[in-house]
Amino acid sequence: MNPLSKMLRAAAFTAALASAAAPFAQAQPQQAAATYPSKPIHFVVPFPPGSGTDVGARFFARKLGELAGQPVIVENRAGANGFIAVKAVTSAPADGYTLLMGSNSTLATNVALFKQLPYDPVKDLAPVSTLMRSPIVLIVPANSPYKTLKDLIDAARAKPGQRTYASGSAAYQLMGELFADKAGIQLLNVPYKGAPDAVNATLSGQTDLGFSDITATMELLRGGKIRALAIAADQRLAGLPDVPTAQEQGIGGFSADTWTGVAVAANTPKPVVDKLSGMFVKILAMPETREFYARQNVITMKGGQDELRDFQREQIAVWKRIAAAARIELQ
Repeated sequence: MNPLSKMLRAAAFTAALASAAAPFAQAQPQQAAATYPSKPIHFVVPFPPGSGTDVGARFFARKLGELAGQPVIVENRAGANGFIAVKAVTSAPADGYTLLMGSNSTLATNVALFKQLPYDPVKDLAPVSTLMRSPIVLIVPANSPYKTLKDLIDAARAKPGQRTYASGSAAYQLMGELFADKAGIQLLNVPYKGAPDAVNATLSGQTDLGFSDITATMELLRGGKIRALAIAADQRLAGLPDVPTAQEQGIGGFSADTWTGVAVAANTPKPVVDKLSGMFVKILAMPETREFYARQNVITMKGGQDELRDFQREQIAVWKRIAAAARIELQ
């Protein structure tokens, strides 16, 4: 047999093998989805216990466990602006058994604050579903001399850069800078590991003010341990009817909220992601879920991977513009 014939035969044999193997390769992700989940699922949270994100993760972990028929273990990996939690997810096998309870920080605003992120929230993570949005409140200690937003702004203008605010993540820092920009004042950011630490710093008077989502502060507000001077929303909250919006007090354009979504490592088989996404959409549609969040003045989202993908890209663009307008120096 001449060399050319041998080459042609070898090529034909290789092509035949590839053709025969193709159905098996295509079947593997489908088989993975059919048996998924067959072991415990780990739900990684980038904030400490007690934060709004953590509270939400534990609720969804319980409901997901009921639907999936497997335990769902919540793991708090706080610190480093969410980098630790994201690394835990992207370093784990891309099989759908390690989920990220992503926040606006980890999924969007970090992009607007850091020159070089150790991860790309769009390329390194696959969207599973949006979950909820929570309005932001501007809080001060219960014994603060600032009784209104005007009191605070006047004090900040009298001593530029000396009034401090606590932030529990990169997202809260951006919200603080957005408020300062809209109010025409200078504030000094004091970063903390997560929302509970930031709220405690404000409660104890270590900082003059703070920004927090409503889920992390509602009980403290009701108990009179801290006071809210403004809501960063278009209208007052049913649970805090006496707290005016920033807009009502002359600060237009200060509208912000925290939000959460679930993501997995980018190479997770699409059928597994689809199955996960479907389960979260079911949970979001449950009356129990809507009632749970309505009690906290939190808005549940429609859910699904498409909504998260689109919302994430939109939020990245929005906060990049805000960071640029506020002249925030990238870290």
